[in-house]
Amino acid sequence: MNSKLSKTWHSKSILAASIAIALVACSDSSTTQDNTAVPASNADAFQPEQTLVTLVDFESPTQQGWLSSNEAKTALKHITDNTYVSVDFLSKFNMPTLVVAPEEPWAFDQFENYNFAFDAENTGDTSIQLYLNVENPKGKAQSRSISLAAGFKGTVYFPLKGVEAETEIGLWGDAPPWQTQDKLMIWRSWRSDNVNLDQVAALKFFTIGNLDDTQVALDNIRLRKNPETRSDWMKGVIDEFGQNAKIQSPLKIDSVEQLKAAANAELKQLDNSKGMPNRSQYGGYTAGPKLNATGYFRTEKVDGKWWMVDPEGHVFFSHGPANVRMANMSTLTGVDFKDDSVRVVHDDELTPEDSMGIVSVSDDVRSTRYVTSDIRHQMFNWLPAYDDELAEHYSYRRSTHKGAIAHGETYSFYRANLERRYGQTSPESYIKKWEDVTIQRMHEWGFTSFGNWVDPAFYQAQQVPYFANGWIIGNYKTLSGYKNHWGLMPDPYDPVFEQRAIATIDAIAKDVENSPWCAGIFIDNEKSWGERSGTVEERYGVILDALSKDSEQSPAKQAFTEHLQQKYTDIDQINAAWLREFESWEDVARSIQFDQYSAALEVDLSRMLEMLGEQYFKVVHGTLAEVMPNHLYMGARMANWGMPDEIIKASLKYSDVLSFNIYEEGMQDHFWKFLEDVDLPVVIGEFHIGTTVDTGMFNPGIVHAADPSDRAQMYKDYMQSVLNKPYMVGAHWFQYIDEPISGRAFDGENANIGFVTVTDIPYPQLIDAVKDVTSTMYQKRLAN
Repeated sequence: MNSKLSKTWHSKSILAASIAIALVACSDSSTTQDNTAVPASNADAFQPEQTLVTLVDFESPTQQGWLSSNEAKTALKHITDNTYVSVDFLSKFNMPTLVVAPEEPWAFDQFENYNFAFDAENTGDTSIQLYLNVENPKGKAQSRSISLAAGFKGTVYFPLKGVEAETEIGLWGDAPPWQTQDKLMIWRSWRSDNVNLDQVAALKFFTIGNLDDTQVALDNIRLRKNPETRSDWMKGVIDEFGQNAKIQSPLKIDSVEQLKAAANAELKQLDNSKGMPNRSQYGGYTAGPKLNATGYFRTEKVDGKWWMVDPEGHVFFSHGPANVRMANMSTLTGVDFKDDSVRVVHDDELTPEDSMGIVSVSDDVRSTRYVTSDIRHQMFNWLPAYDDELAEHYSYRRSTHKGAIAHGETYSFYRANLERRYGQTSPESYIKKWEDVTIQRMHEWGFTSFGNWVDPAFYQAQQVPYFANGWIIGNYKTLSGYKNHWGLMPDPYDPVFEQRAIATIDAIAKDVENSPWCAGIFIDNEKSWGERSGTVEERYGVILDALSKDSEQSPAKQAFTEHLQQKYTDIDQINAAWLREFESWEDVARSIQFDQYSAALEVDLSRMLEMLGEQYFKVVHGTLAEVMPNHLYMGARMANWGMPDEIIKASLKYSDVLSFNIYEEGMQDHFWKFLEDVDLPVVIGEFHIGTTVDTGMFNPGIVHAADPSDRAQMYKDYMQSVLNKPYMVGAHWFQYIDEPISGRAFDGENANIGFVTVTDIPYPQLIDAVKDVTSTMYQKRLAN
């Protein structure tokens, strides 16, 4: 190793002896198991470490000059002969950031088979979720994150070049590629984005949505040579229960007998449960103020706070799990069929691919079976033969959003485990038992409702309030944004969009049957409206796409052209405002491309985005008001990466309740303060927190905890930040069940985000935290 290019971890005083400490800790059999590292009994693949180049060690004035901060507090510190950077990520900002940007981009393309590594110490009192964007000269980045426990000292890494880095397996969170004590960062962007990092212009370290100030020390940022690819890499990773086959974890099931015993023990406990006191049949608080009872859920502001009100007139706060269903719980097996009949899609379908349950595949189709992905197929230690009694849990996915396979056979280990737990006395009797147990858990855990995407079987149970949902899918015109997270935006001006909205909402109404147990309606989810801040393209991409089309081909372009003609009565006026040279309004109606954006043009783009939102909400709200007038419209479920002010403004006119999916540590007072001025009730459509420690999972989810205890505390802190807000009326955790460790078929998500494991075992620390919150949430909210 060239000492001029690299200083090994052992020479760094800031984190001296961390490896030894980790080794001693891991030798204790009671120590928690982090699935991003391996037990100390195995040889560490990075000992000795082969450093290719040290990018930054903060020793020279030149490198120190590369540092800048955006709302992060930074300081260079010195210990003996070592210099490192200390960063305070302050909770009074939403995304405090440390930037390391050399004068000239680093040339990574001179190396092969390498991983990116740095040394870190969490010097604060709480865990920190640290994000890192590795950015190329064009501003494109690969993004990753990691949870560092309080007091953590060690090396953090991720593969950047080589087989382990570049092979598309169909997992969002990768399996650890080597045996090492170093901590593996988790993907936040997607491998399939194919961001080229041959040249790297900047490293951005940041946090998002901290409830408390956090601190970290960073040093010795470097590229290391990859160890040899393991002979068993990605082979035999998944056991017969759909669990991690490589490691043990506290809730891991090793036999059917053990699984049944765990089920029987929980059933006995649930049978003795009395649920939470002072709850109406709908989950409202009977010890609180009694309000007007309309027979349906509604909203009301009481003593300065918004509430939902249950059908009997009791104040109601909606809290519970979303995605309580079998759909989207299967994983791709690596098998496909040559017979194309299994992939036929019909124009009149109302259910999107990821919301479909088990799809039966005929024997004739199965006779055309072949392995389409060896790397996925070899992940599984066991899959049932087609004549096995557990083969009924096979299904098929006609298309995927991301991953290694465009379409193929799937298998649901969760369903199979339910059959193992409860047996099958009649067709799918284990599903009915699961439904009954789920309802018992909801009452025992103190939840007041299901969230979005609940199996319609729970609609008829009339035991737990629910939110019905639908997707408006079909062959309408679409618009493309700068980044289409889940797909193209519909063109709401297209008459076909309204037709499909009517068909979707008619189907929802048929399932709901005007039931008072339906607390509200969600339509669509996390649409790609555009970013709230950023470049013109990032904010107004869907509008720029509409303007690039011909009015004869785009209903949105036609609407925008008419708007512009009304605003600018003379072609010279729009030319002056937009710095253009249109000869006539016919030129405006044709395709327009932009290479500059005047201030007046940006104002117009903003207004057209608001118009697009108004048209969307007008169609959805108008249809709901006509077909389902007794039920609340819960808004657009905007993600915090896709909630432009224009769309929020447009939604106010048509939503009974606003909804946001907030994947941060909680609701920061300053960041969400604008909702106080909006003065409408708000619900969180999605949030979660997960961990790779003691779960066997590869991916903790979007918000990371250091371990199960930290996960439980972070959940409580999140909920407290919600309950403190006068405009909040609910928060829904996504989701009920852990995602398949081998990746859900739709896109490879494979996170520890469930209240229960793939074997349907509840996470005890998290459930205890849930009970702490639900048993006091009404009292605290009324008292504050």
